[in-house]
Amino acid sequence: MQNPKMQYILKGFSRISEFRVFAFEDAGDSTHRAFTVRTDLALTRRYGIRLQELPLLCRAILEQRQDVEEQQSFTYGEADMRLHADDAAARAEAARHRRGPRRPASSNTGIAWRTTPR
Repeated sequence: MQNPKMQYILKGFSRISEFRVFAFEDAGDSTHRAFTVRTDLALTRRYGIRLQELPLLCRAILEQRQDVEEQQSFTYGEADMRLHADDAAARAEAARHRRGPRRPASSNTGIAWRTTPR
């Protein structure tokens, strides 16, 4: 289970070939340890993940991992991207099938054809 005190702050990123490497720092206690999460940009394009989403998705990888104490370098891999893309597609499908709120009937509905011309 994750440590609820762990907070990760994005310190920046670098681009190495076809990868974007995000640097995070643990700000949960007095020791500020550095972590990195690497993403494959070709895979992000394949799964339709926008670059703006990557920092939060990478931080979620750190927050979900149980072995953060020993490991300081992670990869946001294809399985994670596929899961994110499937979740996004399911949310979009649900939103498409969701009906909008019903509008209450107006008190002047049909007033144009009910009144007699003057």
